[in-house]
Amino acid sequence: MGDIGLLGFGPDGWGLVLFRAGLMTLAVSVAAFLCGLVLGTLVAWARVGGNRVMRALAEAYTVVLRGVPDILVIYLFYFGGRQVVAAIGTALGFAGPFDISGFVAGMLAIGLISGASQSEVLRGAYQAVPRGTIEAGRVVGMGRFTLFRRVIAPQAMVTALPAMGNQWQSVIKESALVSVTGLVETMRQVSVAAGTTQEHFLFYAAGAVIYLIITTLSDQVFRLAERRSLRGHQGAGY
Repeated sequence: MGDIGLLGFGPDGWGLVLFRAGLMTLAVSVAAFLCGLVLGTLVAWARVGGNRVMRALAEAYTVVLRGVPDILVIYLFYFGGRQVVAAIGTALGFAGPFDISGFVAGMLAIGLISGASQSEVLRGAYQAVPRGTIEAGRVVGMGRFTLFRRVIAPQAMVTALPAMGNQWQSVIKESALVSVTGLVETMRQVSVAAGTTQEHFLFYAAGAVIYLIITTLSDQVFRLAERRSLRGHQGAGY
C-alpha cells in the first residue's frame, strides 16, 4: 500500500508540496468560477433582455462551449494563446520569447466553460421570479438597476444557489485538466510525486482526498449560504 511517511511534512515527505498544490487548485477554481459568474451573468442578461443579435450570440456561445470538450478549450487558450501573444508582440516590435501563464490560460478556459452553464442557471433563476413582483417594482417607480438589486437578484439567488453549488463542484473537478499547461496544482503534483517515488496508488489516493476535502468544505459553505438565503421564505426546509 506504500510508505505513508511519504505524505508527511518532514524533509523526505511530500506533504507540504501537496498542500501548496491544493491551495493552487483552490485558487484557480475560485478565479475560474468568478470569471464564469461574470460571463454567465452577461450572457443570461443578453438572452432575457437583449436584442435579437445579442440573443443569437449568447445562445451560440452556450451551444458551442457546452458542446466542445473542456480539454480542447484549455489547449486552445494555452497553446493557441501563446501563438496569439507572440503574433501581437512581434507586430508591436517586442522581442520574444512570448509565453502565457498556465494559471491565466486555465482560469480563462475553465471560466469560459463554466460561464456557459452558469448562464443557463441564472437565466432559469430569473425566469422563476414572479412576473407580478417585477411589475409591482416598476409600478412604484423603481429603475432597472434598483429593481434588479432589490427585487430580482435576492429572489433569483434563492433559486440559483443550489445549482450554482453544483457548478462550483464542476469547476473544481475541471481544474484538474489545467495540469496539461504545467501549472503545479493537485493533479500535476500527485502525478510528479507518483512518478518520482513509484508509489502511484498512495499519491493518487492522496490527490483524491485533497479534492474530497475541498469539495466537502465547499458544499458546507454553499449549504450555509442556502440556509441564509431561505430565511423569511415560506417552505424553507432547514
